[in-house]
Amino acid sequence: MDDVTLLRELTPTAEKLYERHLAQTKEWFPHEYVPWDRGPSVVVDRPWRPEDSGLPQAVRSALFVNLLTEDNLPYYLRDVQRLFGDNDVWGQWTRRWTAEEARHSVVIRDYLTLSNAIDPIELERGRMQQMSTAQVPDPPTTAQGLVYLALQELATRISHHNTGKLITDPAGQEVMKRVAFDENFHYLFYRDLASAAFELDASALTVALEAEVLGFAMPGTGIPDFASHSRAISKAGIYDFRVHHEQILVPVVLRHWGIAGLRGLSPEGQRAQASIVAYVDKVGRVASRLSERALEVPTDV
Repeated sequence: MDDVTLLRELTPTAEKLYERHLAQTKEWFPHEYVPWDRGPSVVVDRPWRPEDSGLPQAVRSALFVNLLTEDNLPYYLRDVQRLFGDNDVWGQWTRRWTAEEARHSVVIRDYLTLSNAIDPIELERGRMQQMSTAQVPDPPTTAQGLVYLALQELATRISHHNTGKLITDPAGQEVMKRVAFDENFHYLFYRDLASAAFELDASALTVALEAEVLGFAMPGTGIPDFASHSRAISKAGIYDFRVHHEQILVPVVLRHWGIAGLRGLSPEGQRAQASIVAYVDKVGRVASRLSERALEVPTDV
């Protein structure tokens, strides 16, 4: 099924999911989550120092990556519009999604600034560098876009949630909890849209899913020092192989979309199906080994 036909067939489902989204989401205001009383303590006449933050490096890395990802929204919008178009419910959803995502960067940045949590100069330079490159993941087909967006929104929700749990400041916890709550609604929209697509063309969606599962990475293309930040995030357990396996691959790919149990697939679909199942199993084994090694490290080191 080509992209035009897939979108046309999915339009009734998209309309229902959009109506569900509007009914379930609640209006909220970034300024109500920001600790404005901390404003006088913000230091602007000397360089920022790590001790100004009170947050571990891994949490600062996660906040840095999470916020710069949200900042890159204009380029995600560009590519989502390319995949879905800008007409009817597709344009309505894309614009609503964009508006909701924009709130995330507003509330996170205001919180970080008022809390001295991250070097504001490093953060702004990172924003300028990342947005100047205009780099974002670029799924080539609608089918790949659907499964990528579902996986990416869930991964983002998990990252925001786990970051918030490591922030001892109640205000920071509430900010990340609120943002993660939004991301979960976005994930549900794309997950269920992909489910409907599997019913329309299981073989094509399975082939698309193989490409996205085997090549999946957290958004971060173009972020300065992304590799080092990713290592810190993984080491802290905010997002690592274990999380990816236990909270994304198994519950969504294997259980919700039921990849292993699909029948009637084309030869290419069957090949992709076997590849996905084998990959999920491999990631699970790697995650177990890494977890065992982490437990072997003495706590006083």
